[in-house]
Amino acid sequence: MNDLFDFFFKGNFFMKIVTLLYTLLLSWVMNGQVQEIPNYKPVDIDLHNQIVKMDSIFFNAYNTCDMKTQAGILSDDIEFFHDKGGLSTSKNEIIAATKKNICGKVTRTLIKGSIEVYPINKYGAVQIGYHKFFNNREPNAKSVPSKFIAIWKKEHEKWLMTKVISLH
Repeated sequence: MNDLFDFFFKGNFFMKIVTLLYTLLLSWVMNGQVQEIPNYKPVDIDLHNQIVKMDSIFFNAYNTCDMKTQAGILSDDIEFFHDKGGLSTSKNEIIAATKKNICGKVTRTLIKGSIEVYPINKYGAVQIGYHKFFNNREPNAKSVPSKFIAIWKKEHEKWLMTKVISLH
């Protein structure tokens, strides 16, 4: 009987069993938490498509230095929150900084399928997604996906970006 006790409860075997049970329990708990987050399905597919189209128009202008199109989409009371650069609230300064620091230097690509769009009643929509920025002067530099949030307001059938949160 002592030999059996020693085999199961002394030495490496007992620690392996405890580790295995702990791992299984942790895996079960973590799996349950992940399943609580539902897969995204657009609440309003038409709204989703409109915002995806506006994102495409804005960032095509961004990538081609079309400052007029960018300015036409940014609200006059834009709030741009950048996790590293802070808050910018001047549309003219944002456009000028983009022209100076981005044009011909940086290209943005959307992570396909990452956009989520949620309606904001009597206002517009919130867009959440992932994108990458490529430094054209460092073609071999690795670009990491980063999250962004944009608040869109619909005014007189025109979509305007009123708030942007850029997280890197």
